[in-house]
Amino acid sequence: MGEFKVHRVRFFNYVPSGIRCVAYNNQSNRLAVSRTDGTVEIYNLSANYFQEKFFPGHESRATEALCWAKGQRLFSAGLNGEIIEYDLQALNIKYAVDAFGGPIWSMAISPHGSQLLVGCEDGSVKLFQITPDKIQFERNFDRQKSRILSLSWHPSGTHVAAGSIDYISVFDVKSGSAVHKMLVDRQYMSVSKRKCIIWGVAFLSDGTVISVDSAGKVQFWDSATGTLVKNHLIASADVQSIAVSDQEDSFVVGTAEGTVFHFQLVSVTSNSSEKQWVRTKPFQHHTHDVRAVAHSPTALISGGTDTHLVIRPLMEKVEVKNYDAALRKITFPHRRLISCSKKRQLLLFQFAHHLELWRLGSTVATGKNGDTLPLSKDADHLLHLKTKGPENIICSCISPCGSWIAYSTTSRFFLYRLNYEHDNISLQRVSKMPAFLRSALQILFSEDSTKLFVASNQGSLHVIRLLEGSFKHLHTFQPQSGGNLVTGQGGELSVSDVSFFFFTFKPHSLLGFPNALLYPANTHMFAPAFLVYHILFQVFEYSIPDKQYTEWSRTIQKQGFHYLWLQRDTPITHISFHPKRPMHILLHDAYMFCIIDKSLPLPNDKTLLYNPLPPTNESDVIRRRTAHAFKISKIYKPLLFMDLLDERTLVAVERPLDDIIAQLPPPIKKKKFGT
Repeated sequence: MGEFKVHRVRFFNYVPSGIRCVAYNNQSNRLAVSRTDGTVEIYNLSANYFQEKFFPGHESRATEALCWAKGQRLFSAGLNGEIIEYDLQALNIKYAVDAFGGPIWSMAISPHGSQLLVGCEDGSVKLFQITPDKIQFERNFDRQKSRILSLSWHPSGTHVAAGSIDYISVFDVKSGSAVHKMLVDRQYMSVSKRKCIIWGVAFLSDGTVISVDSAGKVQFWDSATGTLVKNHLIASADVQSIAVSDQEDSFVVGTAEGTVFHFQLVSVTSNSSEKQWVRTKPFQHHTHDVRAVAHSPTALISGGTDTHLVIRPLMEKVEVKNYDAALRKITFPHRRLISCSKKRQLLLFQFAHHLELWRLGSTVATGKNGDTLPLSKDADHLLHLKTKGPENIICSCISPCGSWIAYSTTSRFFLYRLNYEHDNISLQRVSKMPAFLRSALQILFSEDSTKLFVASNQGSLHVIRLLEGSFKHLHTFQPQSGGNLVTGQGGELSVSDVSFFFFTFKPHSLLGFPNALLYPANTHMFAPAFLVYHILFQVFEYSIPDKQYTEWSRTIQKQGFHYLWLQRDTPITHISFHPKRPMHILLHDAYMFCIIDKSLPLPNDKTLLYNPLPPTNESDVIRRRTAHAFKISKIYKPLLFMDLLDERTLVAVERPLDDIIAQLPPPIKKKKFGT
């Protein structure tokens, strides 16, 4: 594996935005997640929970509701009063419609997927018809006295339950009138709370309405008579979210105390056909409010203020009965927020509305393996580049020479020239950037920093030549389907989405890997081949001159990977190659760094994967016999970025979870015994 001097960086002060709402699509097995900064993320649960798409946030969008409609269409609504539909192919906003009811607090799609309801600040419930191209306002329901905070359709589509402040209304969809008004009991509330907020409702097919409220109660109502059937007091704080399974045999709720409760419909006795709702399992995977929950056929999904997206599979519905292997907690985005200038040893950090440029520290001290060396010169914060306008930054990059910085928002593309004079740095913006560069999904500079590659959300790939303080547009590639620029070396680069394409400038060629989602991968610096990492932890190496997989790639696919490697639940976020050792492949995810040595044999299932080296007193014969291709280190975590600065130096950027939690609002304090 070799020894490296590692720059261990922990000054990337990145704090993910909290999760506000989630929506699960059973047909495509995808999950939409909205965060407090307006960002919307799409996770493919069938593809190892990979974050395959995202829509950048906006300061004016405070999303309060997400839902999927028929035909894999995604809608959101929020406090700006607009209903938004997203274009999942072009990765932009398709259109926005003002509901004219003030801030929108809730939204629900009809069971048939053809109608949409929104609940507004002014107490109105508005019904929209979903047409192939847009949504069309149909009518208003009876206006209520306070804002509509939650909505749920009856599975038949004939009635709707609406949660407000202190009461729940049941509407007849055909007439739009309220047929029942159910008042919520406040007896469990403290004196300081004078109103009971209905945070969530669920309408079951038997006419039962389940409500969760700010008094910490889960209540069951009979919608036919408008009466309370059963009451569960489960928390001393708000119960903020609810989600019901498609079979209506279980549901999940999230509380402001960070606890998720699972309710199941079970038989009263072993031989009885009578069933009742029972609270079966509490889960404490969050430290703060659980603002959103979802219920897939095999898992409970939750998210909240602590920024974690937690997927807790139901053990009775999955084959693997291993709790640690089953639980997934996603904290960081599956995209690059950090880029590196190897020549000047600079790091560019991307935040929602600004960029930070840092110079790494240095040391003259020496030591043995594992020692922490004192810095002779501290890291320098060179630049704080703030964006103009309310849009979030989509992507950014610094050139290898450190002289160029580029970043993109939804409506604009920015390119800056950096000049260094001793310890001073000056910034010159390149004006009149073409409009077709905006909404870039990925940006990449060539190794010699003379070319800029920009992948747009329209699937095109633009090649820009960089001049002294200016630029020239060289060419635009139009692939057969939309794609994302990934990364590259020299004159080669790669583009990926559902298919994988490879372009070379010498002769122009196009290769495809259909039906595969792919992670970022660099091309080889030594041989005309490239490496692809598949979402299911498979690695493919393709030879361009031979137009086929390499012999090493065929060996991997024939023998297979170690079972522990295949059981990993975090995606590889970066792949690179050693500049002096062409047989070494470097890759990492959030919790491990790995070097694959292609000259060594692959490990089998009987071999130790994570500890391949024997004790130091073993003979060289035994050492060679037990050595295998995978050398894995788990010292650095959570690992957001790792790359080679030179052949003997690595830079690793970590973001400890405790540092993130320390910057969040304080959680609800709970009394513990003995304190």
